[in-house]
Amino acid sequence: MPPSNAPAACGHDHGPDGQGAAHHAHSHVHGPSTGFDARSLLAGRGLSFTRAGRTILEAIDIDIAAREIVTLIGPNGAGKTTIVRILLGLMAPDSGEVRRKAGLKIGYAPQRFDLAPSIPMTVERFLGAAPRAGAASIADVLAEVGAARVRDSQLTALSGGELQRVVLARALLREPELLVLDEPVRGVDYAGEAELYTLIGRLRDQRGLGVLLVSHDLHVVMAQSDRVVCVNRHVCCSGVPQTVARSPEYVRLFGPEAARAFAVYSHSHDHTHDLAGRPCPVDGSASAPAPVSAPVV
Repeated sequence: MPPSNAPAACGHDHGPDGQGAAHHAHSHVHGPSTGFDARSLLAGRGLSFTRAGRTILEAIDIDIAAREIVTLIGPNGAGKTTIVRILLGLMAPDSGEVRRKAGLKIGYAPQRFDLAPSIPMTVERFLGAAPRAGAASIADVLAEVGAARVRDSQLTALSGGELQRVVLARALLREPELLVLDEPVRGVDYAGEAELYTLIGRLRDQRGLGVLLVSHDLHVVMAQSDRVVCVNRHVCCSGVPQTVARSPEYVRLFGPEAARAFAVYSHSHDHTHDLAGRPCPVDGSASAPAPVSAPVV
């Protein structure tokens, strides 16, 4: 998927007041829609969003197809979670359009899942609150994500990796066609991250799922990603990650099994961003790409 727009000059305005787009909320564009792929499960075109005079998103285009894993990356504050919330219909963009396959079932695992320690809740009770969640389906889905042993445990007693598997299990109880995972490896070490990536890839293969995965890492991503999209207010670049499974440096760092779960995404940006997040051409010219490579291990 190509970047949405060419970067504008540093310090440009986005609306007639010079502070951003107008604050009327609608989820459509006027006139005939173009550029949507009929194969997409979920897609957004020209998604823009402004909050308190600050442009959060600008003309974002994104698609997720059946059986495709799309990894969304970007620095903190780049608008990744805002994109997810707009795609899910939890927020309305200032402009742009979202299209979903008719009858699409989405399983969503949010970025944060804060638990009150004073409220006791077992894993089984938590999963049982999901629609159509019977004892048999709970047992099956916990086994599927490798968390059968924690069925009777308190949620507050789970490790980071165990909690992520339980949250993933709840998303799977909806029998989704699309999984949306907002930083699913948050608070998990590299070994646990590799295991979760392997699990997500297996779920894609076995269930035929599409997956939109938001990652906190700018360079090391899930190896089975079909596409990586880098955003920082707008789409900065997109491409395919490079496997590290045969790299001695990464094998030494992660181990041979875990290394197969990771890949490196090498950015190619023709712009930087100023302190306000506005895109600025590199050396005053947008014509000369300035690749940003992954760090040397």
